[in-house]
Amino acid sequence: MAMKETSVKIFEYVKAHEDENITAKDIANALGIEDARSVNGSITAAFCRHREEIDGEKVTVPLMERVEGELEIETESGKVKHESVKFIKLTEAGRNFDPTAE
Repeated sequence: MAMKETSVKIFEYVKAHEDENITAKDIANALGIEDARSVNGSITAAFCRHREEIDGEKVTVPLMERVEGELEIETESGKVKHESVKFIKLTEAGRNFDPTAE
């Protein structure tokens, strides 16, 4: 089954920024997607739960993973606060994946 156009764009963005710490919100902003929840849904459905046929059996082969991290954010008052986030990273299978292949 062919991957949806938005999922392909998300994949290509993550692959192009593989060495950076990016979040679903970063991806949404870069791709002009209004709601980061849509990006999170695509990442979960298309990439974290990606299924492939191996030796005649359908198995889950994650292409992306969420890695716990922390950001320093400066508040309006100038104070720095720490926010827990999940960075989106490709797995080894994701680095070798071709989203345009059928």
